[in-house]
Amino acid sequence: MKLWFAMTACAAVLAAQPVFNVKDFGATGRKQDSASHALQSAIDACARASGGTVYIPPGEYTSGQLHLRSGVRLYLEAGATLFASLDGNEFDPAKSALIHGEDLHDISIEGRGTLDGQASYQWRLNDFTDYYIRPNQLLMEATGKPLLRSFPTGFRKETVYPRLVLLIRCTDVRISGLKFMRSRSWTINPYACKRLTIDGVYIYSDQKMGVWADGIDPDGCQDVRISNSTIETGDDALVFYSAAIWGPALPTENVTVTNCRLSSSSSAIKFCDGNSNAVRRVVIDNVVITNSNRGLAFMVFDGGIVEDVLISNLTIETRRFDWFWWGDGDPIHFNIQRRSEVDGQKRENEPAAGRIRNVSIRNVIAHGAGTSAIHGHPDSWLDGIRLENVRLFLSHDPQAQYDNTQTALSLRNARNFTMKDVEIRWEKPESPTWKAGMQVDGVKDLLLDSVDVAMRMTLKDVDTATVRNSAAEQIQVSGARSRKIRLLGTDGVVNSSAEVPKDVVVRR
Repeated sequence: MKLWFAMTACAAVLAAQPVFNVKDFGATGRKQDSASHALQSAIDACARASGGTVYIPPGEYTSGQLHLRSGVRLYLEAGATLFASLDGNEFDPAKSALIHGEDLHDISIEGRGTLDGQASYQWRLNDFTDYYIRPNQLLMEATGKPLLRSFPTGFRKETVYPRLVLLIRCTDVRISGLKFMRSRSWTINPYACKRLTIDGVYIYSDQKMGVWADGIDPDGCQDVRISNSTIETGDDALVFYSAAIWGPALPTENVTVTNCRLSSSSSAIKFCDGNSNAVRRVVIDNVVITNSNRGLAFMVFDGGIVEDVLISNLTIETRRFDWFWWGDGDPIHFNIQRRSEVDGQKRENEPAAGRIRNVSIRNVIAHGAGTSAIHGHPDSWLDGIRLENVRLFLSHDPQAQYDNTQTALSLRNARNFTMKDVEIRWEKPESPTWKAGMQVDGVKDLLLDSVDVAMRMTLKDVDTATVRNSAAEQIQVSGARSRKIRLLGTDGVVNSSAEVPKDVVVRR
């Protein structure tokens, strides 16, 4: 009885919430008619009434930038599509977005309808150098094929590429149920938001041509929950930032991601290179990654830190996309660099190399085409990385424009690194470039427990390692700095280079 009264009271409160139908404010529901004034008027009227629901019924609505207000629930009914205007003059050039909110609280963007950015692209010859994909460009140039790539329509003359949603310093935010299609820039970009929930959304941009159209990019946000969503994007699907784009670089922290399916022509999940502060305390669970160029990417180029991350229960499928996308069909990628080391441009007061530490990846089945490179920096080694119950399978893609993969997994500049119950296998079709299943170079305090590696395992300049109950066709030990390597119950022919002291390798 008490429960019935509680439910009845809740229903009464919801019924009392005012509803502002945008058609009552002049929206026609015809795509060719501008709905900007009607939609903004409904939002403003809802805010003046101390909150409620702005209701967008079935129909097609075209609008420039809309400014959300505190207490407003924007609801798109099934059959309603809100198109972003193609007129750049209808957007704030500094903070362009179809839906924009700043310093708001208690807001939501919900329903069963669609937001459509109307992005379009052109396929033409490349006419500039992008240092972040320079290695891919060099490989393509070696093939002698023309460097064709996708550009947004109007690039370089067009200067406004609106996001679909840009929320800055907002608290208690909910985005749910909607489809977000063809954004011309990042689809959903919250900065410095707190208590942010994104649930049950579908995000799409063209995986062949949709450059710049990331899926979800939380930047400096706290208490973030992303769940039950599907993201299929040209650029990165899910990216964690800590950058100074909309204000000071703030930490992104206390994040949970669960029950999602992701696809990306770049990285499906990315701890972004643009990290000047921190991304920490992140849990990702029950995620399916398909048709992606890169699966998991941990990248720090601007001196920040990534720490205390737990990723579990994933399946990953990667392949090579066109040369102008980041990635190499690699399931797992760790990379610490300074920005100047990437683009060769000197910067005053450039921070030291960033850090990545305390990351656990477990219960993963991954099928890919490129090397899983797990690389720290010579001045900032990876610390406390753990792979557990991981199955890594690599195969050659005859349709790819190039393939230079030599190693399934490469580990470099790391300490306190653990692999337990890991299997690395090559699958057909094979490639003549393959040389080793696993290469380890410059690692201290390494534990390989029940690691089964196809082909060869190489250990170079490894200081203190235990290889227990593992197997490889051949184990090659090299490097004058190698010391204290114990092989316990491990199968495979062991060879040591001449520079390795005789007592370094102990086999039992």
